Amino acid sequence: MKPQGVHPEDAESTSDASSRPDTADAEEVHADAVESDEPLLPARVHRPSDLMRLLVGVLAVVVLLAIAAFAHGTTSGLEQDINKGTGQAPDLLIKIAGLASSIAILLVPVAFAIERLIKRDGLRIADGVLAAVLAHGVTLATDLWVAKAAPDSIQEALTQPSPGDIHALTDPVHGYLAPVIAYMTAVGMSRRPRWRAVLWIVLMLDAFSMLVTGYTTPFSIILTVLIGWTVAYGTLYAVGSPNVRPTGQTLIAGLRTVGFRPVSAAREDASESAENGDRGRRYFVTLEDGPPLDVTVVDREQQAQGFFYRVYRNLTLRGFATRSSLQSLRQALEQEALLAYAAIAAGANAPKLIATSELGPDAVMLVYEHTGGRTLESLHEDEITDELLRNTWRQVQALQSRRIAHRRLAGDAILVDRSGAVILTDLRGGEIAASTLLLRMDVAQLVTTLGLLAGAERAVASAVGVLGPDAVADCLPMLQPIALTRSTRATLRRLARERAQREREAVLEASQQAKQARLEDAPEEARPVLEKPDKKTVKAEARAEKRAIDEAIEEAREEDLLTQIRHQVLLIRPQAPVEPARLERVKPRTLISFIAGAIGAYFLLTQLTHIEFGPLVANAEWGWVAAAVLFSACSYFAAAMSLLGFVPERVGFMRTVAAQVAGSFVKIVAPAAVGGVALNTRFLQRQGVRPGLAVASVGASQLFGLGCHILMLLSFGYLTGTEKTPSLSPSRTVIAGLLTVAVLVLVVTSVPFLRKFVVTRVRSLFAGVVPRMLDVLQRPQKLITGIGGMLLLTACFVMCLDASIRAFGNEGTSLSIASVAVVFLAGNALGSAAPTPGGVGAVEATLTVGLIAVGLPKEVAAPAVLLFRLLTLWLPVLPGWLAFNQLSRKGAL
Repeated sequence: MKPQGVHPEDAESTSDASSRPDTADAEEVHADAVESDEPLLPARVHRPSDLMRLLVGVLAVVVLLAIAAFAHGTTSGLEQDINKGTGQAPDLLIKIAGLASSIAILLVPVAFAIERLIKRDGLRIADGVLAAVLAHGVTLATDLWVAKAAPDSIQEALTQPSPGDIHALTDPVHGYLAPVIAYMTAVGMSRRPRWRAVLWIVLMLDAFSMLVTGYTTPFSIILTVLIGWTVAYGTLYAVGSPNVRPTGQTLIAGLRTVGFRPVSAAREDASESAENGDRGRRYFVTLEDGPPLDVTVVDREQQAQGFFYRVYRNLTLRGFATRSSLQSLRQALEQEALLAYAAIAAGANAPKLIATSELGPDAVMLVYEHTGGRTLESLHEDEITDELLRNTWRQVQALQSRRIAHRRLAGDAILVDRSGAVILTDLRGGEIAASTLLLRMDVAQLVTTLGLLAGAERAVASAVGVLGPDAVADCLPMLQPIALTRSTRATLRRLARERAQREREAVLEASQQAKQARLEDAPEEARPVLEKPDKKTVKAEARAEKRAIDEAIEEAREEDLLTQIRHQVLLIRPQAPVEPARLERVKPRTLISFIAGAIGAYFLLTQLTHIEFGPLVANAEWGWVAAAVLFSACSYFAAAMSLLGFVPERVGFMRTVAAQVAGSFVKIVAPAAVGGVALNTRFLQRQGVRPGLAVASVGASQLFGLGCHILMLLSFGYLTGTEKTPSLSPSRTVIAGLLTVAVLVLVVTSVPFLRKFVVTRVRSLFAGVVPRMLDVLQRPQKLITGIGGMLLLTACFVMCLDASIRAFGNEGTSLSIASVAVVFLAGNALGSAAPTPGGVGAVEATLTVGLIAVGLPKEVAAPAVLLFRLLTLWLPVLPGWLAFNQLSRKGAL
């Protein structure tokens, strides 16, 4: 019979009876019969630590290549010093080392594989073999890149003339050494000290012999080690690692080693969310004699949970930081034990820590006396009394009297037992000797937590009754979402969405009831007019309804929980500081702008490094260059017209032009078809257009733009085909394009999966676009503005490209406007489809090849395309960045 554990909620009332099995069962319980109850652990897990090591390895490879590329003098000096030092080694030692390492480097991995297979650990060997194969492929690709495309400085740092053939170069990466390192890392030889020592000695001997004999360079060896190490951890993260987390049986065995006699262990919380996964797995353990225990197990994988989030918080928040981004198990054990003892010493009700122990090399456990009770957030509304709220504040006051910060006073970290006593748990993330800032953040967090459960008025009143009005007023600058826990922020966002939805539904229902009341109160002869109002009346009612919804949502936003708490505190302390403290060191928007600027600068420099500016400037016709600049500038006004033509609401024209200029910065860091759409949608929302209508307006603009683009491409292609023939038959290129499109349509419609995919996407697009188009069609002036803006936008780009061609050509090399338009439209379409930012690479290649195909010499086509892209893509980046930041500061983006 399997022993049954007691649920924590009922532990107090049944501790005597349930902490030990029945008399009949007790005779049957012995060491081998004890069982545990917990969810089945997965066979493989994707460890965040492997991903972290993969990213570190990739960064190290990039840094190494950067040093090799830009510090040529340093690398050359290092190689000379190493060659000078190794050149004094005896020849006999070199030969012995080379022979021994070449044999052992193959035998050692094979011997380890045989040992693992004997112990039935074949999956680990399979992981190692897969990593070795992938590492070999990466080395081949790296060798090819260094030989064909890498800068000369990198090639010189990674290769040198081969001793056997002075006309050949040594391998940049060693094709057998990197796979061995990847295999060694993937199979876990680093955890076996003897095997690890033997293999590293062999690898060092092999590297030494190759350095001395001149078959490699120091940078080549370092790159080989990094590639093998990085590929190994990438493989482990992709396929998953064997799950070595301790099970309930391991826990029970560990409890016996510290003097307990467990009967059963039941897992209390089976879920491991992104925020709570690093808090450890919790077990309820019953003993043969004595009360039950609460045991927390922490392993290495849980230590890595939330690593990237903690790094982000530590980098972006000023004045305080979360705990260390990545702690060792020993540090985690010591921190939690220290906080547990400090909290009890301060007089707070906290779980009493009675034992700690390791559970093998990868886990530790902390044993607490069983507390019982329920979490504060699980209590019914009637159970949350004023006395309970004051008791909760008294526990926090006890911590703060000794300057202990809890750091996570959420509803699930506060327990209430059957007697009403409040118990603070989850102290692992806290701090002793905490700063005043952290203590105020705890007050702000707890008043928000209690406000979610009991309302702002009761939460503030209970806090003032225990801490005093000054302490509560001092927390107001901390009362902002960034200072709260992730779970609290998520709850506040959810409540805000629900509140806004309720307000919207209430306004719509009130509007519908008002219409029905007017219809019922109207005379019989006036009812037909009210039942079928004219378009002007419909539009007026729609505007009034929209205005009422916006006002209701704004009022709901002003009455959120944090605002209510501020109002309650200000009623007690009107002079309390309400300006939020600046807690963010770097705002996400600033960080994104910096990264985007770095990417844009990288692409710009890579484009400009291959251009000879001397002949380019000397041969240019500056009149046509000025014309190209003018056409490029006019394109932003045309883009604003094409957008505003599909927005019935009133939006400032010059501010829309500034948004289009800002789009020139956004598209350099995002694909052309994505960045502009997102920016325009955001811009319209900030200008007061409702989110759904903003998306529909941008979608309608894009849909019309696509249709105009296709029609113009076909029209200009038709004209191009008739330029040199007396008949009006289209060119073969146009016919081939139409046939290709027809074949693609037939393929999509004939394959059910593709047909369903396309229909779903088109239906979602038209669901919002079509009603928006109906609104636009009712205003012909807007429609004319939108279509005219699209035609003018295309004309500006075509004329800019034509002026760029004329700037470097002569009378005999000019092309017709139709030919230039076809080339531009084709290149622009390919650039929109390309995943590179701004269509970099794809547009340049398409425009250059297209101009050459229609008869323009290569000497004219290449600089013309360069000038066109400089004016339309690269030079507007700086004014676009300025416009982007200016609009962001004004709240327009």
